[in-house]
Amino acid sequence: MEKNQRIIYGIHTDNEGRCVHYHSEVDVVANMCAMCHKFYACYKCHDELEDHPFEPVESDEEATAMCGACGKLYSYKEYACLSKCTGCGHEFNPRCALHKSIYARTSDT
Repeated sequence: MEKNQRIIYGIHTDNEGRCVHYHSEVDVVANMCAMCHKFYACYKCHDELEDHPFEPVESDEEATAMCGACGKLYSYKEYACLSKCTGCGHEFNPRCALHKSIYARTSDT
């Protein structure tokens, strides 16, 4: 599946998945909601646009985090260990780790 076939939902998203809430150069990772299986720019966008709260995925479930720059998919566990995309080299925001418990269920949360 090509990047242009994957949709990143959100409010005022750009072509790399930055949204109204998180829009720095490194805010390019979209996360999948376990309930609706849609990739969202952030949990805030999700919760404003859907009729259910963002539901975290299992951290080792495949293809639940996506680089908005190139479309490469990762499990949340893989993505959380990276500072940049292994597909295109785009840097990721290290402060996203602050929201780990929102996006993924892990044995240490």
